[in-house]
Amino acid sequence: MGPVVTSIETDPVPPAQADVVVIGGGIVGVSTAYFLARQGLSVALCEKGYIGGEQSSRNWGWVRKNGRDWRELPLMLESFRIWKGFAADNIDTGFKICGVLSVARSEADQARHHRWVEESMPYQIGSRIIDGDEIRKVLPGLARPFRSALYNPTDARAEPQKAAPAIATAARNLGAKIVTNCAVRGLDRQGGRICAVVTEKGVIKTSSVVLAGGAWSRLFLGNYGVTIPQLKVLSSVARTAPVEGLPETSAYLGDVAYRKREDGGYNIAPSTGLNVPVVPDLLRFMVKYLPAFKADRKTVKPRLDNRFLTELMTPRHWPLDMPSPFEAVRTLDPTPAISKARAAVATLQSMFPNAGKLYVLQYWGGMIDVMPDAVPIISPVPQLPGLTLATGFSGHGFGIGPGAGRLTAEIATGATPVVDPHPFRIGRFTDGSPIVVDGGF
Repeated sequence: MGPVVTSIETDPVPPAQADVVVIGGGIVGVSTAYFLARQGLSVALCEKGYIGGEQSSRNWGWVRKNGRDWRELPLMLESFRIWKGFAADNIDTGFKICGVLSVARSEADQARHHRWVEESMPYQIGSRIIDGDEIRKVLPGLARPFRSALYNPTDARAEPQKAAPAIATAARNLGAKIVTNCAVRGLDRQGGRICAVVTEKGVIKTSSVVLAGGAWSRLFLGNYGVTIPQLKVLSSVARTAPVEGLPETSAYLGDVAYRKREDGGYNIAPSTGLNVPVVPDLLRFMVKYLPAFKADRKTVKPRLDNRFLTELMTPRHWPLDMPSPFEAVRTLDPTPAISKARAAVATLQSMFPNAGKLYVLQYWGGMIDVMPDAVPIISPVPQLPGLTLATGFSGHGFGIGPGAGRLTAEIATGATPVVDPHPFRIGRFTDGSPIVVDGGF
């Protein structure tokens, strides 16, 4: 089972019409609804399961500027401002400044970190290189030496199990309708443009739709002949009981990453050996993903399991007057790679031998929606006028989610975008642009 997510009050049925309909109740979808509602627009958000039920509640919980892909960094700076603003507006997401650190295990890591610090100087975000003595000050009790680390003391964490519900509640307080257990089956069109959204609970008349469907986005778009090269990656996390003796600073330590939780426990995850399920789409998009697999060959591993048959048997097309695949699976709740998560816990324990014993209370898995260049799509969909797509956040979506929601809302309404949306255009995979992979954190 997945983590326990904060339960919130929602609306029983969707409205008959809305200025904008948002599909998907993850961190990006609820943030989009929030910023649309702040503009005074009528908004309906439809979620097939519950708010924050999938990857938005299953991620590490980092809110980091440190080491960001350059294409994401301007949007991340805006997102960080919004996270701090939520706290000031009493939207309780568990946001807290704690610092984020990433160790260098090789000369190549060190060179990449030094280059990143130099190039980040114009942004004045405070990242710097620290060495062994300072690493031990930031991570007291660390028994293993490292060459150096990329460190930002102003980075933060938040609570994934409460963030999306808190933002959804704030959007609802502004007038947005939040409808859960309400799958969107598809789009109704007239003269080539969207005129309504068909849900399992009725039709919503609208001319503007945002698809923030996470790992389900490719399937939804495929019903209209629109292809995006999206895959899923399985991430596994262990949640511990409260423990004394581990650092406040969130850190990537090579084979393991961790974050302190608000309840005093820790989220611990293997940061290498992430599983890419071998599914039909992996074979379809293998060529586009070769640069990513080469860049992260130590991090990402293929995994053959029952998902191949599951996805092979999932309908690719369906009528709107019949139940859709989204009603068949309310919450994507994959089986975690427990052996890898357990090994990560043991690794962290060995790195901090003076900490108390780490008692694992729960393991969970989550499906990360990824793109070949590990950068999201936040873009109009030319083949479907009236549709704005926000998907493919590639494991970076939680921290950047509020900023992505603002940008998505601006694109959907034709407002001036807070940052240049060009790096996030859907057409970059078909217009001959090279697939550039940053190389990871």
